[in-house]
Amino acid sequence: MIPTRYRSSVFLKAAMAVTGAVMVLFLIMHMVGNLKAFEGQESFDAYSHWLRVVGYPAVPEGGLLWAIRIALTVSVVVHIASATVLALRARRARPQRYQTRKRVRQSYASRTMRWGGVIIAVFVLYHILHLTVNVIAPGGASDSPYERLVNGFQQPLVAVFYIVSLLLVGLHLQHGLWSVFATLGASSGRREPLLRGGATALSVLLIAGFMLVPVSVMIGWVS
Repeated sequence: MIPTRYRSSVFLKAAMAVTGAVMVLFLIMHMVGNLKAFEGQESFDAYSHWLRVVGYPAVPEGGLLWAIRIALTVSVVVHIASATVLALRARRARPQRYQTRKRVRQSYASRTMRWGGVIIAVFVLYHILHLTVNVIAPGGASDSPYERLVNGFQQPLVAVFYIVSLLLVGLHLQHGLWSVFATLGASSGRREPLLRGGATALSVLLIAGFMLVPVSVMIGWVS
């Protein structure tokens, strides 16, 4: 039985805000790391190696990296669970006619969250198998993270799949950031345009940073 205080709307909203911040911070760090591909193979591979050994010998090799992965996974699960509970409560509390009108006004990102989420889940799984655990090797297998990245993105289907998936991530991120603001009650009045613009700007910046690498490999800037 879950204690009542952990099922309260206030607690769930706080959980959404904290876990959302964790995920956005991870995306920022991940994007910055990806951009090291523009510094060449030696720099990118050195960064990948540093991620595996950072904290050693105080923690086992790869220990800190796994701690980050576990924290991110927990954040995703808690975020989705909290959002689902809050959404169901809000739906039950609204009159049916309001729900119908609200449905018509929903944005494209909001209406496609479900199927977009499925595609993103497939993308994340593929991304892990491709660039993290080196199980899938489009373009040729390699022990070098840089070579795996370049070999993969030199395959048009792989690069296009990444780009389309990243666009969906951007839509979800923009909608998710705005939903967090709205859920926390910070989106009312004069703050709404500013917060909506901030959510959009951050989403565009992050996704553009991620997309820059596969696009650059496709056109030969990174090879």
